[in-house]
Amino acid sequence: MDEGKERDLIARAKHDPEAFGMLYRRYVKRIYNYHYRHTGNPGEAEDLTSRTFYRALRSMERYHDRRVSFQAWLFRIAHNLVVNWYRDQSRRKTVPLEVEDLLANHEGPEASVEGRERRESLLQAIERLPEERKTLLVLKFTEQLSNAEIGAVLGKSEGAIKSLYHRTLISLRTMLTEEAQNENPV
Repeated sequence: MDEGKERDLIARAKHDPEAFGMLYRRYVKRIYNYHYRHTGNPGEAEDLTSRTFYRALRSMERYHDRRVSFQAWLFRIAHNLVVNWYRDQSRRKTVPLEVEDLLANHEGPEASVEGRERRESLLQAIERLPEERKTLLVLKFTEQLSNAEIGAVLGKSEGAIKSLYHRTLISLRTMLTEEAQNENPV
């Protein structure tokens, strides 16, 4: 759907339940997946997804697309609910990322053991990252949001997101290098 059509749909959704339903159908899978990646629990993900769209419906009148895209606004609501969920759970869950989304190299079924070990090392390094950085990677690689949209979700500027992304990649490289050196001491 092009931007103009989505803008019209959003304007209609402020007063028309069918239009909001169309937005719901367009984004529900992505919002559910976002919640599932954070909670690891289908029931919790469904609940958080329902709450995300309920809050969006209640707040449609206040949404103005000149500041942030509807998608980023919706993910911001989802992000805030996840933050509250973590606080309520008083426990940290890992964010399962699909390694294939992070690697440009999509190996065939004949992938070597070394390749699988590299992917496993990458996953373990990602799991050790702070929650904000894991969220950044999910939004960038899985949800394919732009830096500006990620900034809107996380409440940061686009420049801050670029910097955080760069620092995240450096952290991952450092962790993987240290792990490789520990496995193969000189």
